[in-house]
Amino acid sequence: MTQNTAAAIASYPFLLNGQWISEGQPSEVHSPFDQSVVGQVFHGDRSHVELAIRAALEAFAITRKLASYQREQILSRISTSIAARREDFARTIALEAGKPIKTARLEVARAVYTFKVAAEESTRIAGEYLPLDTLEAAAGRWGLVRRFPIGPIFAITPFNFPLNLVAHKLAPAIAAGCPIILKPAPQTPITALKLAEVIHESGWPAGALAVMPLSNEDAALLVADERIKLLTFTGSSVGWDLKNKAGKKRVLLELGGNAGVIVHSDADLQFAADRCALGGFSYAGQSCISVQRIFVEKSVYPTFTSLLVEGVRRLKTGNPLSETTDVGPLIRESDAKRAEQWIEDAVSQGAKLLCGGIRHGAVLEPTVLTYTRAQMLVNCREIFAPVVTVEPYDDFHEALRQVNASPFGLQAGILTRDAQLIFTAFNELEVGGLIAGDVPTFRIDHMPYGGIKDSGLGREGLRYAIEEMTEPKLLVMNL
Repeated sequence: MTQNTAAAIASYPFLLNGQWISEGQPSEVHSPFDQSVVGQVFHGDRSHVELAIRAALEAFAITRKLASYQREQILSRISTSIAARREDFARTIALEAGKPIKTARLEVARAVYTFKVAAEESTRIAGEYLPLDTLEAAAGRWGLVRRFPIGPIFAITPFNFPLNLVAHKLAPAIAAGCPIILKPAPQTPITALKLAEVIHESGWPAGALAVMPLSNEDAALLVADERIKLLTFTGSSVGWDLKNKAGKKRVLLELGGNAGVIVHSDADLQFAADRCALGGFSYAGQSCISVQRIFVEKSVYPTFTSLLVEGVRRLKTGNPLSETTDVGPLIRESDAKRAEQWIEDAVSQGAKLLCGGIRHGAVLEPTVLTYTRAQMLVNCREIFAPVVTVEPYDDFHEALRQVNASPFGLQAGILTRDAQLIFTAFNELEVGGLIAGDVPTFRIDHMPYGGIKDSGLGREGLRYAIEEMTEPKLLVMNL
């Protein structure tokens, strides 16, 4: 990919059928911190959508036949190339997503790992031998089950992890042998286009990858097109509308949450407070599994709350390019204003502000609230901002009920040394994942990841995503 410059602004074409396209009027990408221009990108249109689908169908004839070792080599080269460009990727993420540079570097490291694991998984897409002679009439019969790639995939990714969440769409698709068309978030397309360059140079067949900024209207064509066999979407509740428009194709949705964490009296309170501060305020709370609701056993509530507020006040806000910044801007000033309004609404209804609550443009100071109620917006909705609530509980089962009192069910955390409480929570909490001994913000990229209720449908995590992107086929032998 080449970068043209106009008035010192880098210009990024999009990838379609092995070609870099610079057509139409480019749009600028702005830093959420100071609104400076990060670069400009070109957008695909309806004609490009049709070309991308046709190219994917042609490429599928090639990708479905790639041997395991070939897919492994391609994915390994991608992982190595990302590692070689790690600082460039990290700086791009910091600029267009507003993610603090030290956090952006962690995202790049995760993307390196995601493609590395995908390379490994591409060589172990297992089948199964089935004995079928369990009835006299089936004597002499046995079966083989093998997984085959499902076909062209359409992926839509959000702004908050512009490299690693893109990796979680592209890496398993390549491992499975599926062509994929990606619509990156409009706020953070440059990181995805740089990743497209890496993949394009890795040996993945031309036509098997298209990365195009698109309008929602043009993207809807891909959602509805029956030639696309799977839609994978990470974002807001609009995903349910996309599912309704997707027709007969398979759909994977990851739609967010308002993650709860339980801190029991036997927990290491300093560790718990430190982890809640990290889990609630890393990347300004703009993660689907950011800590949002904290429930603390009443006997240790004062001590824990004091430690939490003390830790939160040490966090530094500011320019994401600064090595000392812990909390940068929200992706849009309007999101910061919305979160500020939710805080003010909670306070007007009796909540107490323990720290934060002050907004500077798109930057919202890390905020801790107490004396909140379940129906307040800061609790019952996904705030997606650097805001947590902390409340005491007397009875452990009541704490479980409070965590479950949510339309979401992505991940939860529990900090206790009592194994019985952990297994009780595992049985009773309505979430896709329970993190014991830590906050719900924990994720390592090969684990199954996804939620229930309004949090989504299906699972990501390399092996689990590959299973979603492949179809089992049975061969029955009669010998």
